[in-house]
Amino acid sequence: MSHTHHDASFWTRRHPESVVLDIGDDVGALILYTSAEHHTDEIEVSLLGADQAARRVHSAVLERQLNGRTFYAATYPELPAGDYQVWCEGNPQVTVRAGGVVELHV
Repeated sequence: MSHTHHDASFWTRRHPESVVLDIGDDVGALILYTSAEHHTDEIEVSLLGADQAARRVHSAVLERQLNGRTFYAATYPELPAGDYQVWCEGNPQVTVRAGGVVELHV
């Protein structure tokens, strides 16, 4: 997964644009919905059983707008299929399926 650095306004502005997911074969995606209090937080996920410190992937919670609705979400657009630990309140676990998109509300 590539990592892009953005200017400061990227994190705090509203994001009405679409998100491109790179799924298929053995790769899926996760969309993690949060409350507004997590806006700009970076939330990590990692495959269960993996070296937890070395294999975490993070994504920032951004303010999104769709059809006049505002919500807050972190998007993980290309995760290898498997079971994941989400490193946030309650430490939920989620299964990402190949070619699929899983949505989780925390």
